[in-house]
Amino acid sequence: MKRSYEVIFENNRKWVESKLAEDKDFFKTLSSSQNPDYLYIGCSDSRVSAEEMMGLKPGEVFVSRNVANLVNSLDLNVTSAIQYAVQHLKVKHIIVCGHYGCGGVRAAMTPEDLGILNPWLRNIRDVYRIHQLELDAIDDEQKRYDRLVELNVLEQCINVTKMAVVQEEYLVDEYPIVHGWVFDLRTGKIIDLEIDFESTLKDIQKIYNLTNSDWVMSKKKNKNLI
Repeated sequence: MKRSYEVIFENNRKWVESKLAEDKDFFKTLSSSQNPDYLYIGCSDSRVSAEEMMGLKPGEVFVSRNVANLVNSLDLNVTSAIQYAVQHLKVKHIIVCGHYGCGGVRAAMTPEDLGILNPWLRNIRDVYRIHQLELDAIDDEQKRYDRLVELNVLEQCINVTKMAVVQEEYLVDEYPIVHGWVFDLRTGKIIDLEIDFESTLKDIQKIYNLTNSDWVMSKKKNKNLI
């Protein structure tokens, strides 16, 4: 009997054959460049596959994943992914996607010492603190859990918007736009939290503006110059 990891190489061989059968130049094209419109920041959970659930092909989405889809300014992994995607790949959309049933969010709701995970999960506990009145008013534990998943996505979207590269690129091109999603493992559906990106910019500008300009007014001026 083949060991489980050996099956992966067999699966890879079949995948290569199937792609070449569809298009003999598939890998030649794939290796030449990437030009994705989307940066996807998601959870590391093994049940959530970005490209598969979005129905996209290789090369169409740039992906960064970590426990509980956090955007922490001290995490060089996610911040460098955002910098590269925005500045060099010129993505038009940044998607922060959480999911119901997230183990990281659940752990952050638990009064337990989790060792090295403590400083990471503190980011989610901070989300709970910010929205404590709303969350504590929810009697049903499952609904409170689901709502924290949603609020965590919203706060991480704001964290993306705080980054200088996102602000600067938006002033020039009116992109990228930041979106917040939740993937429902129970139904397989993506839920758009319908974040008003321009409104978010205006709300946080006074404190987090790194461009020394009025983002919204500058955008309008750029439009008038075209």
